[in-house]
Amino acid sequence: MADMSFVNDFRTSLSENWKRVLIGVVSVVSFILIWYLVALRLHTSGSVKAQFLPYPQDVARALVDSFTRIDPVFGVLMPTLIENSLERIIIGFMLAFAVALPLGLLMGAVRTIEDIGRPIVEMIRPIPPIAWTPVFMFAFLSFWGPIAVVFIGAFFPILLNIIFGVRSVDPVLFDAARSLGARRRDLFTKVIIPSVVPYMMTGVKVGLGIAWMCIVAAELLPIKGSGLGNYIWTWADIGQFDKVYAAMIVIGILSILTTGIAELLERRIYKWMGMK
Repeated sequence: MADMSFVNDFRTSLSENWKRVLIGVVSVVSFILIWYLVALRLHTSGSVKAQFLPYPQDVARALVDSFTRIDPVFGVLMPTLIENSLERIIIGFMLAFAVALPLGLLMGAVRTIEDIGRPIVEMIRPIPPIAWTPVFMFAFLSFWGPIAVVFIGAFFPILLNIIFGVRSVDPVLFDAARSLGARRRDLFTKVIIPSVVPYMMTGVKVGLGIAWMCIVAAELLPIKGSGLGNYIWTWADIGQFDKVYAAMIVIGILSILTTGIAELLERRIYKWMGMK
């Protein structure tokens, strides 16, 4: 009976996964078809806007060329540009996480620290991260400038989700832990941190998405060690929008991959903590 139940669960899971894959494939194919039809309409009608929407096959060709032929402007292949952008993303995001995690735990758990930090957070948080780009680029120059933009973009989603996670811990858990003799440190390690993990990972995934937007905006300016943002701006200025869309596709794929890694890490953490 148990073996049959396992087989049935496996078949159900397989069926559901295939359904999701099939729906995803149909969705992508439909999107490309609509893209092609709109581009065809613009090009055959002689619209001046046709230059801004190349055919999907032209973008696909530009995408392949970016990985196989050295770029005539940047003198490198696409993987080098990806590496430059990823380096800034990783450093900026890790710095944001390293600061937001302890600060969020403290602000969520200690009322006095929240009273001190909340006004500053609420004053800076509504400012779009992209608005900091010229400030950080002039202040920290081409290497640390984009990293600082990524930092400010990823910091607040992580911080606020952690604070919310701490505030959402059931008070009954605190009472139960204290009745068993738990000290303040034990409340942090045994009650608060396990409860905060789901909120923290939500902040991480949101922060990663914002970090990609920030790095592209920061790299629109000419910087040492050009990245994907500078690639997009340069070819858009020249009018080669097939290359622009190719770089956008690369950014989308990288964003999906980094978010997928975060989700995989989330499942590993849950498994390690015995939460799922």
